[in-house]
Amino acid sequence: MEMKVYLKGLTCANCAGKIEEAVSRMKETGEVSINLMRQEMTVGLREGAEPEKLQTEIGRVVHKFEPDVEVLFHRENLHSDGHHEGHHCHDADCCHEHTHTHEDMHEHEHEHGEALSRTLFLRFGAGLAVFLAAILLDGAVETVCFLAAYLIFGYDVLLRAVKNIARGQVFDENFLMSLSTVGALAIGEMPEAVFVMLFYQVGEAFQDYAVARSRKSITALLDIRPDFARRVTEDGTEEIPPEEIVVGDFILVKAGERIPLDGIIEEGRAMLDTAALTGESLPRSVEPGDSALSGCINMDGTLRIRVEKPFGESTVMKILELVENAAGKKSRTERFITRFARIYTPVVVLLAVLLAAVPPLLGLGAFQIWFGRALVFLVVSCPCALVLSVPLSYFAGIGAASGRGILIKGGGDLDTLCHLERVVFDKTGTLTEGKFSVAEISGNAETLALAAAGEAMSNHPIAKAIVEKYRETHDVTLPEPEGYQELGGYGISYKKDGKTVLLGNARLMEREGVPFEAAKGAGTAVYVAEGGHYRGHILVADALKTGVRDALGELRKQGVREIVMLTGDRKENAQTVAAELGLDEAHAELLPEQKVEWLEKLKGKGGRTAFVGDGINDAPVLAGADLGIAMGGIGSDAAIEAADVVLMDDDIGKLAAGICIARNTQKIVRQNITFALGAKILVLALSVPGIATMWMAVFADVGVAVLAILNAMRKKD
Repeated sequence: MEMKVYLKGLTCANCAGKIEEAVSRMKETGEVSINLMRQEMTVGLREGAEPEKLQTEIGRVVHKFEPDVEVLFHRENLHSDGHHEGHHCHDADCCHEHTHTHEDMHEHEHEHGEALSRTLFLRFGAGLAVFLAAILLDGAVETVCFLAAYLIFGYDVLLRAVKNIARGQVFDENFLMSLSTVGALAIGEMPEAVFVMLFYQVGEAFQDYAVARSRKSITALLDIRPDFARRVTEDGTEEIPPEEIVVGDFILVKAGERIPLDGIIEEGRAMLDTAALTGESLPRSVEPGDSALSGCINMDGTLRIRVEKPFGESTVMKILELVENAAGKKSRTERFITRFARIYTPVVVLLAVLLAAVPPLLGLGAFQIWFGRALVFLVVSCPCALVLSVPLSYFAGIGAASGRGILIKGGGDLDTLCHLERVVFDKTGTLTEGKFSVAEISGNAETLALAAAGEAMSNHPIAKAIVEKYRETHDVTLPEPEGYQELGGYGISYKKDGKTVLLGNARLMEREGVPFEAAKGAGTAVYVAEGGHYRGHILVADALKTGVRDALGELRKQGVREIVMLTGDRKENAQTVAAELGLDEAHAELLPEQKVEWLEKLKGKGGRTAFVGDGINDAPVLAGADLGIAMGGIGSDAAIEAADVVLMDDDIGKLAAGICIARNTQKIVRQNITFALGAKILVLALSVPGIATMWMAVFADVGVAVLAILNAMRKKD
């Protein structure tokens, strides 16, 4: 059991890490994770935990670190009595009941953001006007104006610092900024003090904007969540919430509307805009019998759809869940930066204290000189550039991939994708179409006609492929064959004009003593004999997907050194496909557990290994791979659930694009870490001999943070 907590207004990654750590130390809680982009905390509850009591405690913890953050408890939080409730905690000591949905929260947040922007604009305008007046004036009026400008820019920082000290939370950015700027005022560096506070506020505003912009890629996805479904009734139609539709119901989707649930089209033809699901700009035509996925837009026509899945299991809800949870799964780099930030700030503050106190005591200079140098230390002691830009980089990478129809479930999966050395593929439905078609006809037109007449009675996929091939050139109804018999393990027989027609495998020909010529090539051969004479054979195969060769070539260009196929299909078929595609290895006739065994052998060679599959039988091997990649369009729910990456339109060509995005993301992460740490270490080193000024410290803190955030928001593809 878990609890969802919405933390409205939380943008500080450093504080988020402290809240995570503090909540996870509670005896009633298990794993705790904060998704900063969604401003949401997921709290695992231990057995016997009382959610009502825990909500109050969580509110107190959050407000210890972030007094201004509103704590809202989602209505789906499960209580010990099994009922659902919404809870809205305004402060640490008082909680009032209130129900909230995701939509309520986003609407509230949008209105709050607009009001905040207006207030910020007025505040900066007034502060800059007073600051300019201070520069133009002199004497006591100048001092008063500098102090007024300082308070306009920093009153909230000072207030939060005092409140946090009262709560026992000393070493945060509010305290550090307050101490450094008040110290600058005390030693007469008034313009520097005002500018430090001004640029700190600019940096904070920019960070809020960057987080809000990144979060829009999530909230924009809420647009694909349908507001209603039009259920077909005996009296016409009715508009109801999609959650109320059950499997088997019929829904009507008009032109311009979004398909609310997954189903099969019963009536109507239309063009569907699938960009929200697959990232593809070209629409797809559909007709009766085709599948219709929720989230697609019906561009023209009217569709009558039979619902195949409940709303909670629909494609649109799976996408929302995958993307919304992506930022909560942290990479090793993100976890390292969070731990580093907790150590970095106290260490730098301690060094600042030593720098201010020890040299004067040793007679190396006046206290005021060393105190000024210590203030520089304090300004650069905030790790905001790292703790915000790193997760922001990962989130931007995940967002860029989702825009291409590649859903990556977390930053750790993005890292693994970046370092892939080996990709293992399932065959049917992954490298091949997963649909049988006639690949070769040996004999003449009569051979196909004889086969189609008998196979029309069968529901086997091979039989259907033969009948479909016949109907491509013959617009006639096939007559029911006389004396039709199924010969288990061999094929079928029937009568035509008094002659026995045999359709089946090589063993059937051998049993009946019919001389025949063995078929060559990949696929399943159906041999045809009439009246004891061999008429030819029809080769039915699962065709390769369009563009699969190019897709594998792109993977090799991205540095994938080994491409392997594991399949349950016949060895002959596997060898043919492997030869056509130039695969390094191919292993056939495997059961699901044997696929897992082979995967473990391949992983034992070293290097990160991915498995790409689509079926429910692929779920165990998807889960066992370093990176499981599922085909989202045709893939089973079990495969998608077990996978770490989902290709929404089943195009393995996008795998190379995903690797490119992952590598660009990691490149940006490394750049941000190097730049941020390098700038801070340089300024810290230069401040000891007095070379670094307060202005340099401001750049090393706020300037570096802004540049790192801008870098994090760059395009990744």
